[in-house]
Amino acid sequence: MGTGRNVERRTVLKAAGAAAATLGLAATTGCGGDSGGSGDGTVTLRYAWWGGEPRTIAIKKTIALFEKKYPKIKIKPEFTDYEAFWERFQTQASGGNPPDVFQNAVGFLRKYDKRGVLMDLKTQADAGNLRLENFRNGVLTAGQADGKQLGVPVGANTMALVIDLKAFKKAGVEAQFGWTWDEYFDALQTIQDKLKIAGDTGYFSIMYLYDLYLRQNGKAFFTDSDLGFTEDDLTQWWEDGYKRVKSGLVADPKKVEQVKPKSALSAGLAASEFTWDNFSIRYEGEGESDYGLAPIPTTNGKDTGQYLGSLMLSAFSGTKHPKEVAQFIDFMVHDPEVGKIMGYDRGILATTEQYDAFTPTDDTNKGVKAYEEEVAKAGVLGKITPHPSGADVIEAAFLRIGGEVAQGKTKPADAAKKLFSEAKAAFAG
Repeated sequence: MGTGRNVERRTVLKAAGAAAATLGLAATTGCGGDSGGSGDGTVTLRYAWWGGEPRTIAIKKTIALFEKKYPKIKIKPEFTDYEAFWERFQTQASGGNPPDVFQNAVGFLRKYDKRGVLMDLKTQADAGNLRLENFRNGVLTAGQADGKQLGVPVGANTMALVIDLKAFKKAGVEAQFGWTWDEYFDALQTIQDKLKIAGDTGYFSIMYLYDLYLRQNGKAFFTDSDLGFTEDDLTQWWEDGYKRVKSGLVADPKKVEQVKPKSALSAGLAASEFTWDNFSIRYEGEGESDYGLAPIPTTNGKDTGQYLGSLMLSAFSGTKHPKEVAQFIDFMVHDPEVGKIMGYDRGILATTEQYDAFTPTDDTNKGVKAYEEEVAKAGVLGKITPHPSGADVIEAAFLRIGGEVAQGKTKPADAAKKLFSEAKAAFAG
């Protein structure tokens, strides 16, 4: 597994740099009707995504490259923030008019495949219009469900622990590969005792972290069609979390709310926060300290439960131009120049062509790259569990209900019952 001193030393990696990625959200462009073709054989495809202004600027550059290579294919961009994207997409899908190509995530694959919206991209791979080779560390499976390739990854990320390096050093505690949950919480207790700040910002309302904890214990958050844990499991998780709020080990949720949209970590309310590794760029832009990526705590000193998640590109099953859609996706995931332009905005580049083409120059992206390489070398990466239809609703419910537990508004056992009730409704929807 590689738990020697060198691995331990390199596992906590400096995260610095660019506040630009957290700049304001870009304005939404109009849909403007169906994509189509013109009398001269030119085809127009609608391409939609969510994200901030830096992502939109970069994607528009990649579109220009594609249109230069394929002058008979024009791309009409549609972009907005995350919540507005999915509100609009649901309306478009219900009306039979979603974009030809769109950014997607694992929580939505089965939901929209169930509704007949997503193209099985294997058909275009078999036709020779799309390459499904050269994806790193098995990340291609993130876009698969029920024997279909419903999305093609553009980037990969994994859960990490972001820590305040100065706080950890001042308290004399280290984050080491293979440390246990008990050791993690002991370290946070030392930080609280010595520095008089909370250790964590609120770990127990993060669905994807709870998924890792379950995977460490032979379960998972989701099965193919249901939740993969019991009410008792979740009650215990939330009871432990609430106790740590009451003891001050986890940040006061009222104070966490007060500093939003800033993170409680960068606001100095706590010394660590679990999130996706490529999100670490936000902390240096927001905070006054130095931040780094540390390993996920374990149950047995080895298995972290981690896997590579992914943003991906999916296609509308009813597009009038399936070949051109496939050519566009192929270009966006394999072209080296696209990789250089996008960098790690959507996670570490998914294909070897793009990964090799981009060399990070800032400390943040260097840190993310090194962290994922160390995790891969440690041999702990598993396969992502496909999420059932309704997973997106359940993720939001988990965050909301976990917040109610943290604030003392809902008792853990009642909260677990509530989550299971809402999950049942989401699966049936």
